[in-house]
Amino acid sequence: MTPEHFATAVLDWFDQHGRHDLPWQAEKTAYNTWISEIMLQQTQVTTVIPYYQRFIERFPDVHSLADAAQDEVLHLWTGLGYYARARNLHKAAQQVSREYGGAFPETVEGLETLPGIGRSTAGAVLSISTGKWAPILDGNVKRVLARFHALQVWPGTSAAQKKLWQWAETLTPHTRTGDYTQAMMDLGATLCTRSKPACERCPLQSGCQALASGQQNSLPLPRPKKTLPEKQTLMLLVRNVAGHVLLYQRPPSGLWGGLWSLPQVQDLRDTAAETGLHINPDSARALAPLRHTFSHFHLDITPVEVELLTGADTLMEQAPTLWYDPANPASIGLAAPVKKLLGATQRGLF
Repeated sequence: MTPEHFATAVLDWFDQHGRHDLPWQAEKTAYNTWISEIMLQQTQVTTVIPYYQRFIERFPDVHSLADAAQDEVLHLWTGLGYYARARNLHKAAQQVSREYGGAFPETVEGLETLPGIGRSTAGAVLSISTGKWAPILDGNVKRVLARFHALQVWPGTSAAQKKLWQWAETLTPHTRTGDYTQAMMDLGATLCTRSKPACERCPLQSGCQALASGQQNSLPLPRPKKTLPEKQTLMLLVRNVAGHVLLYQRPPSGLWGGLWSLPQVQDLRDTAAETGLHINPDSARALAPLRHTFSHFHLDITPVEVELLTGADTLMEQAPTLWYDPANPASIGLAAPVKKLLGATQRGLF
């Protein structure tokens, strides 16, 4: 199958079976495309749609996003995970608004200067919003190309990445590039799926080497397995007389950067040193633990109800704090397990 035949087959399929009514397709501006592409990293379309709609309703253009407080941006992102995406989104909006007058760069290299935008995301934004030629290599496209060429190594290796980019460049057509970009993402998301690919309906079946060799269910090869380390932490549930819960804002970078969390300690005896809070150790009551899994480790969280020795108005000195009312939640970004614990507090589960 020549590159021309490959692109024609993909586009013909897209015209009949592709997704044409996604919210960000109504107006294929660089801003709308960029927001959707960042949200879609590591996240399914069905999950992204309501987040995208709420986000665009609040921030209809790059200037409104740039002018917003980071807390509000993180609040609208809560639940999507990978919060560095939201922080970078905010920083990039400020850069586009203030340095470029609200106009996104119209080259891959220019877009890559913005925080959180790599080569593939830049290619998607550029090709979809302007029609300019720019290949992409997101997870869906990697899977399609790895199967089509029967790639026999894990696609995450540097050698495999180089080869995949070469294939992506060769196969991306110079006409209808934006449609081709969307078509390849759709193909991977709807037919060439991780498990049980629908090869019988695939427009590339006649040239697919994985299908020809019966390897369509085993390729692409998975990442070599490694055991995730386990970490433990205590999260302190401190309430004031009104039943509001003490939260603090985490540092702007690192784990849950910029999000609001319950105070964390490794040992209740070190609470004063670690947080500045003076608690009554006799008041401590451990609640049901929960596990939160990151990409690189498991975090086992034990919520602990405690009372302050120095009164309900004593706050932590090391970081911004607030009293959070679960019945009337503030518009702030919350770490996912903290949001879960606060929801349980509101429902009176502990």
